[in-house]
Amino acid sequence: MKKLLMACLSVTAFSLPMIGHADDDFYGKIESRPDAKVGQWVIGGKNVNATAATELDDRKGPLTVGACVEVEIDDGIVEEIEAEKMRKCDRQR
Repeated sequence: MKKLLMACLSVTAFSLPMIGHADDDFYGKIESRPDAKVGQWVIGGKNVNATAATELDDRKGPLTVGACVEVEIDDGIVEEIEAEKMRKCDRQR
């Protein structure tokens, strides 16, 4: 019984890191955005809160309403909003 309990605890301990927030990266079109960097954006129908730490990458195009972007989220925090080619958003339908 003791060995069975230890085996179950070991499996549980190794599984715990996988239980946390998964990355929730997605592509979508900007529907609305704040005038400044920080604030609430609506991208692909989802509310996204950008902070001062969120990276905005406009190398592939401007981050304007209607633009396609990739939103990179790690542990529930928006890490980056990156301009992408429109075909990336068109594939999401």
